[in-house]
Amino acid sequence: MAGKIITVAQQKGGSGKTTVAVNLAVALHQRGHSVALVDTDPQGSMGRWFIERMQAQGEDEAMDFSTSSAWGASYESEKLKKRFDYVIIDTPPKIDSDLRPALRVADLVLVPVATSHVDLWATEGVLDLARREKAPVLVVLNRVRPNTRLSVEVAEKAAELGAEVADAQLANRVAYAETLGLGLGATERAKDRAAREEIVALTDEVLGVIG
Repeated sequence: MAGKIITVAQQKGGSGKTTVAVNLAVALHQRGHSVALVDTDPQGSMGRWFIERMQAQGEDEAMDFSTSSAWGASYESEKLKKRFDYVIIDTPPKIDSDLRPALRVADLVLVPVATSHVDLWATEGVLDLARREKAPVLVVLNRVRPNTRLSVEVAEKAAELGAEVADAQLANRVAYAETLGLGLGATERAKDRAAREEIVALTDEVLGVIG
């Protein structure tokens, strides 16, 4: 049975694409799934994370990493899904025809949105392109400040754009940056209970959508 492809995309930089991608990968891996990561972002943040992880933990046959051009993302991910349960593609912060191959092959597109109206406006282009490619989308509110009016407004506006908004939200926590720099996921550090619970909830929701 072929694996599922999850593409993480957002036009605006600093939305937390890599944070969402690697934390989801770790959480899926912890549940016994094999995961392949594909980085099409020239900034290479996912690659740096994977190197840190390899140096700390050694090789793991159930977690793989590769880089690809934006146009090569569809070929690379289709090849990897024959060997892995899940393929997660991290894309560059732009919206143009280069993003289409990664959207076209996706079983699910995750769109992280930091809680600001500027970030929400930047989401419209990604949602439009995903619709053209007939790719299912789940918007993930990231760097949320709980119990603020702005967070509620952004969630409401995202829903008005016609996108499904995840119930799980990721708060603005130092734990995500710290674990990223160590090659870890937030679910791998016992002291980061709140972050761990957020990632578990998001993973549950993603699996509920694509299985």
